[in-house]
Amino acid sequence: MKRLTDSVTVLAGVGPKRAESLATLGIETIEDLVTYYPFRYDDIQEKALDEILDQEKVVLKGVVIGEPIVSYYGYRKNRLSFKLMLEHAVVSVSFFNQPYLKSKVIANEEMAIYGKWDAKRKTLMGMKIIASKEAGQDFSPIYHVNKSVRQNTLVDLIKVAFEEYGDLIEEWLPAGLINKYQLMLRPEAARQMHFPDSIQQSQGARRRLIFEEFFEFQMRLQQLRHQERELGDGQEILYDVKQLKAFTDSLPFELTDAQKRVTNEICRDMRSHKHMLRLLQGDVGSGKTVVAAIVLYAAVTAGFQGALMVPTEILAEQHLESLFGLFAKTDVTVKLLTGSTKAKERREILADLAAGKVDIIVGTHALIQKDVDFHNLGLVITDEQHRFGVNQRKVLREKGSNPDVLFMTATPIPRTLAITAYGEMDVSVIDELPAGRIPIETRWIKPAQLDVVLEWLQKELAKGHQAYVICPLIEESETLDVKNATEIYEKLARYYGPTYNVGLLHGKLSAAEKDEMMTEFKENRCQLLVSTTVIEVGVNVPNATAMLIMDAERFGLAQLHQLRGRVGRGAHASHCILVSEPKNDMGKQRMKIMTETNDGFVLSQKDLEMRGPGEVFGSRQSGLPQFLIGDLISDFPIMEVARQEVASLWELDKWWELPENQEMKDYLLGDQQTNAWFD
Repeated sequence: MKRLTDSVTVLAGVGPKRAESLATLGIETIEDLVTYYPFRYDDIQEKALDEILDQEKVVLKGVVIGEPIVSYYGYRKNRLSFKLMLEHAVVSVSFFNQPYLKSKVIANEEMAIYGKWDAKRKTLMGMKIIASKEAGQDFSPIYHVNKSVRQNTLVDLIKVAFEEYGDLIEEWLPAGLINKYQLMLRPEAARQMHFPDSIQQSQGARRRLIFEEFFEFQMRLQQLRHQERELGDGQEILYDVKQLKAFTDSLPFELTDAQKRVTNEICRDMRSHKHMLRLLQGDVGSGKTVVAAIVLYAAVTAGFQGALMVPTEILAEQHLESLFGLFAKTDVTVKLLTGSTKAKERREILADLAAGKVDIIVGTHALIQKDVDFHNLGLVITDEQHRFGVNQRKVLREKGSNPDVLFMTATPIPRTLAITAYGEMDVSVIDELPAGRIPIETRWIKPAQLDVVLEWLQKELAKGHQAYVICPLIEESETLDVKNATEIYEKLARYYGPTYNVGLLHGKLSAAEKDEMMTEFKENRCQLLVSTTVIEVGVNVPNATAMLIMDAERFGLAQLHQLRGRVGRGAHASHCILVSEPKNDMGKQRMKIMTETNDGFVLSQKDLEMRGPGEVFGSRQSGLPQFLIGDLISDFPIMEVARQEVASLWELDKWWELPENQEMKDYLLGDQQTNAWFD
């Protein structure tokens, strides 16, 4: 019995070696093969010679004159050459390194060749031999291939797979959705993607399959959301409203409207019996720590403990310092637990934590060690959550009885990404900076202007201020022409010494060495800190008013913005100087955008548009999905429609038991991980 899950080895011509080659493209089953869709279509219209532009891709149809010749040159290189007689001319055709095509070129027979026209040589650089029945088509599908698998091989295998298995492709979307959005049926859409009858048909097929892909993705996100909220109740954190208001009123500053809004959203979740799973986004300096302090205090007034986990000891110490200041007039007990905590102190903290004598614990990965026990953990906050793995976050949550969870990030994420990477969460956004915050002035200079900047920087240091110099690499690289941190450090130490102390910070230093260097800088014993991106997140030195970023074109916009956020944290005007000489238009555009806006959300959206989500955040790190057809940016409206439809579906009581949804249920059950949906 044939199944789409059959191995590709069932097809004629696919032995172990070819199967291994196909596997490098992710093709192991028949289903993998028939859903391996083209990423674009080439225009293969036939044109007259006098209409063709130099280097234009076209189809020439004519009769082969004489026998084809294969000539060899260089190391393992060859060229297949023959003549093609058109209506009023004879042209040369050349195929490079494809000698196997010689058997298909037969004298005195008509052929259609797709290739690139070289007007100077009057030669068609062949790319594909087109069957005579295809010659009238408007375009040809092009697939991602590699050295092991050729385009023609892949096309031939897909044809065979459709001939033998095409009737097994089944529809699974409900008829109501198909009719509502006038979607092409799945079997026809799959066929039209590979063998389109027209441009319109291929577009209709793509639209259908993008919707299907996004719909399935949103179904899986909703399932996660369903499990989090419905299958397991959270804590009802019934905080003391009067105490919380008194605490907020006692703060030495007025909360922004955005801070008030997100605090209310979080507090509303905390009072609910449903488990909170919320992402708090806020640009650099937007005041996320204050919001965290308020909701942690709310948990304490209800008799619960709170935990704040951060990725680095430096950041943990800064949060502790901030919380000490904010809770100075309260009786809230805050402790710090990191890998550097001394053994005796650690034992005391753990005992107090288990006994309920510690209200809030701030720490690094040390919080998720086995011997860390809580008395009554109610709220878990993870800062810069994308820097922790899923399992690490899960371990901390399991320290309590399904505590509420708040993720925080200073990496602004466009809504396009937020609904995909964090679709199972509710999202709160602080989109307003505190009053009185002085915008950072950003300038872009060429390396030739560096000496002028160093003179300006000396005047800044003379005012008693401090500065960062950021470098993309630690040591010299033979492949990248970049300024390394060690070289820059030595140059600046000579330039500014002995008047000013220059320090060096990079990832190869031990944790103790990094802490010592940062302590020196925070205490102004070091005035100029040369660093790699180790200081990207969390470092808070209000006296630092200037930053030079060397070879700035090596960084994405989001990372440049994070780096820039290390200055401008005090009462003085601050500056960020981008030292860069980009080699391409994209690099120049990034530098220009950085000088035009300080809005992290604008920059993040631009970065997404220019580089794609995988490059912006790192697909592995951020958990972003890799869609086969859909594009998060250009196809966002379809994603939004799919999200809304899925959300509506999950509002129905046991939607999977409705007759019209049985095909969908069966399809989703093909993935064993989804069996739990319907238990």
